[in-house]
Amino acid sequence: MEPLTERDIRASFVNCTKGEVKRLAMPRDLAERPWDDLDFLGWRDQAAPQRAYLVAGSGDGVTGVALRLASSHAGQARRSMCSLCLTTHPGGGVSLMTARKAGPSGQQGNSVGIYICADLACSLYLRGKKSAAPGGRLHESLTQQEQIERTSANLAGFLDRVVG
Repeated sequence: MEPLTERDIRASFVNCTKGEVKRLAMPRDLAERPWDDLDFLGWRDQAAPQRAYLVAGSGDGVTGVALRLASSHAGQARRSMCSLCLTTHPGGGVSLMTARKAGPSGQQGNSVGIYICADLACSLYLRGKKSAAPGGRLHESLTQQEQIERTSANLAGFLDRVVG
């Protein structure tokens, strides 16, 4: 992914009002992000842990969506799988994140959801730059590049549902 500026990021959001975009918490470490290893930029709002943001390159430039995390169930011991990168995590390592749809549909309260790694580090798990819990990355016959392409396609499908 190409490095993004705060201005680029704020201009990319499709499911927020101008006021919401102006107020959203930006990541403080943009300059230190491993941009070459990222398929998308994702971060959680430190002041509001139930909020997260995701920005990805698309055919039209860059698309950003605001996400809301579903309430986690305390003591949940089962493993869950991320719908983007197919990494499994125990407990709360995968969260259901919902995005208000863009446009009139979102203004009517419609949203779409997807299960994503709670830390939004899918790109790093795929490339072995961050380790999941034991058993988190299952052995696949796909190459790493094919896994990255699959994740990008899964993300594009989610973004299409938000925008469409």
